[in-house]
Amino acid sequence: MKIEVKNIYKSFGNKQVLEDVSVTFEKGKMNLVIGGSGSGKTVLIKCMVGLYEVDKGQIVYDDRNFSDMDFKERKHIRQEIGMVFQGGALFDSLNVEKNIMFGLNMFSTMSREEKLDRVNFCLQRVNLPNVNKLFPSELSGGMKKRVAIARAIAMKPKYLFCDEPNSGLDPRTSIVIDNLIEEITKEFDILTIINTHDMNTVVEMGENIVYIHKGKVWWEGTNHEIYDVDNKEFNDFIFASRIMKKLKK
Repeated sequence: MKIEVKNIYKSFGNKQVLEDVSVTFEKGKMNLVIGGSGSGKTVLIKCMVGLYEVDKGQIVYDDRNFSDMDFKERKHIRQEIGMVFQGGALFDSLNVEKNIMFGLNMFSTMSREEKLDRVNFCLQRVNLPNVNKLFPSELSGGMKKRVAIARAIAMKPKYLFCDEPNSGLDPRTSIVIDNLIEEITKEFDILTIINTHDMNTVVEMGENIVYIHKGKVWWEGTNHEIYDVDNKEFNDFIFASRIMKKLKK
């Protein structure tokens, strides 16, 4: 199972945001997309899930050309995608149970009992039992992220996209979220793609790292290779802090 991005271009007005980007993501790995603000990495993710249309090129899900499909044809692939949005993006007016059940109500033919069983399974999997009736305002930042992950896996997705899952979290909680996403990726053999600025995630989890700079793929590799990269832009980005500079040495 894989997603192939083939020579895609994307611009907004006169601004070229992505230029001839080609990359392949495989299942069972922690695929990371990294880059500075304005590099194009978020636009790349949004193109991959169909929030933006590419100007040129192809996005292929397991030999299915997503780019050439119309809205109706894309529906099946979209139902195979789970999304963890930056900040969680939970519905404030719905409790945890109803947040997680939202997609099941929209797309599944499960009975009420089956949906509830699935909700409870997902909450158990993210280590949040017995919070069904709490509202997002009653949750900590880390709890919101775990509920967002539970919602993302409720439909048993083949593909999981995570947009800055550690944003706004303290270092300890960030590690918990990283470990949880990795466990779920391996356990359910999901194709996971994470858009991140978190250098701890890069160092600890980056089995496949794609560095985007000025709308192009500037470097690809693994977390074991980042210390030996001869690429100024990449090194300036990864080893910007004093702590990371010490690791480089």
